[in-house]
Amino acid sequence: MANKSPVLLPKMQRLLAEVGENIRLARLRRKLSSEQMAERSGMGRSTYVKIEKGNPGVSIGYYLNVLNVLGLEKDFLQLAKDDVLGRKLQDANLSTKERAPKRKKNSNE
Repeated sequence: MANKSPVLLPKMQRLLAEVGENIRLARLRRKLSSEQMAERSGMGRSTYVKIEKGNPGVSIGYYLNVLNVLGLEKDFLQLAKDDVLGRKLQDANLSTKERAPKRKKNSNE
């Protein structure tokens, strides 16, 4: 059974292609060949080339390995970090509770 790539909307394809291009530029700045990157990342050269082209069928683990080799693994933590929409939706559903009634003081105190 062959691995199938997910079907992406054109906008998502462009985003993934941009990620691949950013990885390619980072590799070139470090003067590494695609063969060196593939070897250091623990994958075949063809898989690495797919990453640089933004192929959606490549496992996210391979992307993380590549970022690690480039010293950019902390960038992975930026994915979905600032979820502005999610926070607004969460805040919209928050209900404010009524304040609890004050306790009556006992005359014994």
